Amino acid sequence: MSTQYSILFKQEHAHDDAIWTAAWGKSEKDGSETIITGSLDDMVKVWKWSDEKLELQWTLEGHQLGVVSVDISHNGSIAASSSLDAHIRLWDLESGKQIKSMDAGPVDAWTVAFSPDSKYIATGSHLGKVNIFGVESGKKEYSLDTRGKFILSIAYSPDGKYLASGAIDGIINIFDIATGKLLHTLEGHAMPIRSLTFSPDSQLLVTASDDGYIKIYDVQHANLAGTLSGHASWVLNVAFSPDNTHFVSSSSDKSVKVWEASTRACVNTFFDHQDQVWSVKYNSTGSKIISAGDDRAIHIYDCPM
Repeated sequence: MSTQYSILFKQEHAHDDAIWTAAWGKSEKDGSETIITGSLDDMVKVWKWSDEKLELQWTLEGHQLGVVSVDISHNGSIAASSSLDAHIRLWDLESGKQIKSMDAGPVDAWTVAFSPDSKYIATGSHLGKVNIFGVESGKKEYSLDTRGKFILSIAYSPDGKYLASGAIDGIINIFDIATGKLLHTLEGHAMPIRSLTFSPDSQLLVTASDDGYIKIYDVQHANLAGTLSGHASWVLNVAFSPDNTHFVSSSSDKSVKVWEASTRACVNTFFDHQDQVWSVKYNSTGSKIISAGDDRAIHIYDCPM
């Protein structure tokens, strides 16, 4: 494995317009790795990652407006996408066919996230509700109410116990999934929370905001455990590495930063994008990072292991 961070692969002009979202999944069936990207051009694209390069597998058509969020189920077989057209679509990654289209109500599907057991999809709504859809039923099963503002970001804890949401006014809410109760309301940011991510051990919650800061919370006690600055502008996305040691952030300052979880230090900055970077994710082992943004490019980076 490499001893330093480096850019491994660039896919220029991956879409006809800004790429807002990306996800990286691994098939439980054959171990193959799939990347999906969603763009302002209404398209979801499915890429195979093999031999250290991307190959376009499917272009998924169906959304009427820009695609704001994508996620891949934990077994790597299904993708979910949400769009400004207020629909959530489920796709079979093997065949490239649409499985279901769910009407989320007017402007009511922003970030989509699969539950750890992949039976549900959560999405935030403009009324401050987290709507939970059944993957099998294709219907809204229940809602969690923050009694707050438009929810831009959402994340399940890997242990399946918690769901966190981030709102346009900077408020973060953490729910107990089993009871549906609101456990904690965190007021660490004064501006929109674009992204949040739990650590793999479900102990920490990392939040990214337009205020330029990244905050780290201890989930159990709802304490602020750290505030990180380093980006020169909005922080648009955060993702934790599967081995619990690092997390990655992306920003409208065109950079991607890697942070060490224990020291909270920035250990690497990539300045390879030409425009704001909307999405960053790790692969299943934490050996690679994908980033994508307004410059329509997808970048894959190598991480030292």
